Amino acid sequence: MPLIVLEGIDGCGKSSQAERLERRLAAAGRQVRRLREPGGTALGEAVRALILDPATRACPAAELFAYQVARAQLCDEVLRPALARGEVLVLDRFWHSTVAYQAYGLGLDPGPVRALVGLATGGLKADAALWFDLDPAEALRRRSAARGGEDRIEARGLDYQRRVHHGYAALCADGELVRIDAGGDADAVESRVRTALSAIPGC
Repeated sequence: MPLIVLEGIDGCGKSSQAERLERRLAAAGRQVRRLREPGGTALGEAVRALILDPATRACPAAELFAYQVARAQLCDEVLRPALARGEVLVLDRFWHSTVAYQAYGLGLDPGPVRALVGLATGGLKADAALWFDLDPAEALRRRSAARGGEDRIEARGLDYQRRVHHGYAALCADGELVRIDAGGDADAVESRVRTALSAIPGC
């Protein structure tokens, strides 16, 4: 069964669409599980709490390694066994986020970043990886309207999110992501997701 990845900058709406996709697949009788990165395991959730805490101090390389710790555990403990059991997995972020956020966003060399990502995933690939493309200024407006506090990554501001957005655009241009227009209401975006996944068995 497929591994479906949803990607995008903070505030693009991908988490809401992941929840909608999970509900739709479950209603269709699929054995489906929704997960997030970092997270999905006890180790991953501990890393998430630490790395997103505004009080945490971490240099770019330390941040990069922290995400790979969580990712390696998720792939080994949850993703591979679930796929072997025939589950459909809806994953809120995967390795594409590392390239966008740590390589493009923080200026780390993409070559070593990709090598480390490959070690963490063990070569596990998504059957579909969707990029929810939204202007960073609009994403910031949505985040501001939805909630008050910012996590450590969101607090880096609009220029950082623009660099991350550029990273996602580059991944899309290289054929590693499928672009979804994340503008408009949630129902319209969900319809675009359904169209994008229509050729994936089990979706």
